Amino acid sequence: MDINEIEGLASTEAGKRQKKYGYNEIPDREKRGLIKLIIGLLSEPMIFLLLMTVVIYFFLGDKKEAGILMLSIFGIISIEIYQEGKTEKSLEALRNLSSPICNVIRDGKRKTIPGREVVVGDIIILSEGSRVPADAKLLSAEGFMVDESMLTGESVPVEKHTREVKDFRTNSVFSGTLAVKGHAIAEVTSIGQSTEFGKIGKSLTSIGTEKTLLQKEVSRLIKIIALLAISSSVLLSLLYWLTRVDLIQGFLAGLTLAIAIIPEEFPVVLVVFLTLGAWRLAKSNVLARRAQTIETLGSASVLCVDKTGTLTENRMRIFKVLDENGSELKKNDSGFKQIISHGILASQKRPFDPMEDAFLNSGKEIYKDLKDLYKGEEIIKEYPMEDEYLCVAHVWADNGKIKRVALKGAPETVFDLCHITAGERKKAEAKVKVLAADGFRVLAIAKGGMLSELPKDRHDFNFEFLGLVALADPIRDEVQGAIKLCHQAGVRVVMITGDYPETAAHIAREIGLDYKDVVTGANFNEMSEKRQREVVRGVSVFSRVTPAHKLDIVKALKKNGEVVAMTGDGVNDAPALKAAHIGIAMGKRGTDVAREAAAIVLLDDNFASIVDGVRLGRRIYANLRKAMSYLVSIHVPIAAMSLVPVIMGWPTVLIPAHVVFLEFIIDPSCTLIFEDEKEDSGTMSRPPRRLSEPVFNKGTAIESLIRGAIIALIISLTYWFLLRLDWPEDKARGMVFMILVFSNIFMILVISGKQAVKNLFNKDGRTMLVILTITTISLLLLFNVPFLKEVFRFAPLNIVEISAALLASMIAVLAVLPLKYLFIKK
Repeated sequence: MDINEIEGLASTEAGKRQKKYGYNEIPDREKRGLIKLIIGLLSEPMIFLLLMTVVIYFFLGDKKEAGILMLSIFGIISIEIYQEGKTEKSLEALRNLSSPICNVIRDGKRKTIPGREVVVGDIIILSEGSRVPADAKLLSAEGFMVDESMLTGESVPVEKHTREVKDFRTNSVFSGTLAVKGHAIAEVTSIGQSTEFGKIGKSLTSIGTEKTLLQKEVSRLIKIIALLAISSSVLLSLLYWLTRVDLIQGFLAGLTLAIAIIPEEFPVVLVVFLTLGAWRLAKSNVLARRAQTIETLGSASVLCVDKTGTLTENRMRIFKVLDENGSELKKNDSGFKQIISHGILASQKRPFDPMEDAFLNSGKEIYKDLKDLYKGEEIIKEYPMEDEYLCVAHVWADNGKIKRVALKGAPETVFDLCHITAGERKKAEAKVKVLAADGFRVLAIAKGGMLSELPKDRHDFNFEFLGLVALADPIRDEVQGAIKLCHQAGVRVVMITGDYPETAAHIAREIGLDYKDVVTGANFNEMSEKRQREVVRGVSVFSRVTPAHKLDIVKALKKNGEVVAMTGDGVNDAPALKAAHIGIAMGKRGTDVAREAAAIVLLDDNFASIVDGVRLGRRIYANLRKAMSYLVSIHVPIAAMSLVPVIMGWPTVLIPAHVVFLEFIIDPSCTLIFEDEKEDSGTMSRPPRRLSEPVFNKGTAIESLIRGAIIALIISLTYWFLLRLDWPEDKARGMVFMILVFSNIFMILVISGKQAVKNLFNKDGRTMLVILTITTISLLLLFNVPFLKEVFRFAPLNIVEISAALLASMIAVLAVLPLKYLFIKK
């Protein structure tokens, strides 16, 4: 079947069918509706404790306090719903980006679309490494084999064809199965839940995913703090009851302490940071398929990258053509036309490979129409690229009669298949080295002799060597700067390519890599494991590498303790991508197999995007650490002011309403200010973070606790001093609360560093300014509106007293700065 004659569906018709039948997808795990979301929030510890407090206030007849707390609960739920909506939008956008891609023919043109947009009646093109997007019936197939193990459990690939069909399965392909060999054209018959996979897919939506290391770490931290909160609140309630003989007020004091300590923000912060982090990565053309990728990305110490399309533009062009004797040919030479023609015949009619595109583009300069070259013939047999045969051979026939055989591939493979003499080979290899040293990708072209029957092995053809073709792919402009940034960040770049050593060395020199030692895949394979580990420590360029060699390189690097990121695009790259800490698949030219094996899909196939991803990964992790540190620090003085007055026999300072008000500052500070904070100038000047290093290590935990303890001490001393001065209880409480609020704001600035102060005066500081403005207005209302003053038990403060509170909070927070620099120095 001639693919050029297929029209496929019209785009308008495809749009109508999509509106009528929906997307080609199985419904995701059930989304939480508004009611379920609210019920889930009401069962959270803090909301539950607040509801208990509301009941107690109603029981005591304090309806004003109960009413304020109920309004607070509605406010907290509204914030949570907003954050859930923001997270869900980011997840939906990520789902759309991560949908497997599919090649279809619409309006007579081949298009690449997300698999979820395929409709019944679409004509799809399947090739080696493609994931079948929907159930379909074959229209044509060439050596096409499919792995249907996910449906049948059988691991042996099944041949699919259109000849003598007795069972519909023979000429049908099914959604989710994998093309492992050959290529085919098929018409979609079923999508989504109507497919064979869709019928069993509903059961998969109930299967949960395992928590990441970071999620487990945060869960452990929450359990420890929650246990501390419950035990301390029970003890405080008992202490209050025993010393003041008031069980109900003691119970309220215990609830206040529990609300103050329980870190309900931790899981919210983690979800928001990871989800929005993944979305920020996607905007930089780095699609993180798994949450743990963000944890690992900033720790990458070695980036193993392919040359073609990643370091280069993936835009091949033919620069030189040499005959079998090594003489350069001009475009009007008959030998030039013969070599280019056979290069085209050894390529697909509508290729994905940029080198095959280069042959077709060159052929269009020779032939007015490539149909004049094809002469109505079709490929009846393809011998694809394999590890032992780095070449492609096509057999062309007319009405079943073999007419021509064309071969193109790696020079050494083509020389073997052509059985040229030792002298001829030595001469040709010398020419290949000269071209490779100039940075060219060199392919050898040959034509095959006619045979009455097709052999199983291409070695049985009598090939005639025609000549060499030198192609070049321009280096991307941004690569040199990106590699320099990697070196600055302590990340080693290793180029792994299938090119000749001379070509690889030339490219390495151009982009700023160490090119003096170039190791071939074959040589690396012959080394002992110990020697391999020694080699990967210093070598930055590997040439003539096969996917199997890639896997060995990754293993050797990992044994040396490196955190390895590896790029790949082919079916055979999947093992290396899975073995690497961070597998990076190409989004444009990569196969579905490679994309599914990888942790990251590079949407633009650009090396600079990987480096941007590393920078963003470091930024996300650093901001997450800041948020966690802030949460621990700010909860210490809040908890202290719930606990210390009871122990010391002072009038109570905090009631649940006070803690809830503080939460309205804490929550947006974590999820809006810290998450959106830009990386500091030294982000890419530091060595990679150790993979085993927790987000909340001992140093950070101690620093956070001491920071909170210093603030708590100064606030406690202030309250004691005010009581000694015989300040009224409500006025002293108002003063302490004001210091707590100001300390909270200053702590954000201290943890963020100089950047946060600078951001206050530009557009990046809008969130902070909004929070400051809302906080200021809220404090004015709390201290001046009679109803609120009564509920919060505050007395008005004059401007001098407010200034004193501001000064005390500054002293409390600034007292931590020497400690911070001590920890940094250590």
